[in-house]
Amino acid sequence: MFAAQAIDTSDKVAFYRDLAKQLKALLEGEHDSIANAANTSALIFQMVPDLNWAGFYFLASDEEMVLGPFQGKPACVRIAVGKGVCGTAVELGTSMLIKDVHDFPGHIACDAASRSEMVVLLEDDEGVFGVLDLDSPTPGRFDSADQAGIEALAAIYVAASSFQD
Repeated sequence: MFAAQAIDTSDKVAFYRDLAKQLKALLEGEHDSIANAANTSALIFQMVPDLNWAGFYFLASDEEMVLGPFQGKPACVRIAVGKGVCGTAVELGTSMLIKDVHDFPGHIACDAASRSEMVVLLEDDEGVFGVLDLDSPTPGRFDSADQAGIEALAAIYVAASSFQD
């Protein structure tokens, strides 16, 4: 049985390197994309400090994403591509790091406590198929080290899941 191990958070690069090792161990041998998304969001929510939401949205069509496994308060079920931070990330084809969601035009407030947000793309050989979304109640919570670390975790999720089969 997997048990997350405490990681020192004082060095973000080392923290995410160690968290990546734990995620690889957690997902090893499992290829179901939903089970892996559930465990990935749970591990991130447990281990990454100062989050109030961590989860997935998957493209249901070229125009819309639908909610996947997550940790946190109930969330918006459907997000149009091009709308909110998640939909904008997909439309632009890039990760998004938003220091204060109140300054982001068209932000979709699923949890009024959220103040900063980071969205990273989920991509395979066929292109973008979803996003991994993190919210924090603290403005400016995420920086480039967080983005690089979460992008690495997203890549581990994609590699472990059935999308690669």
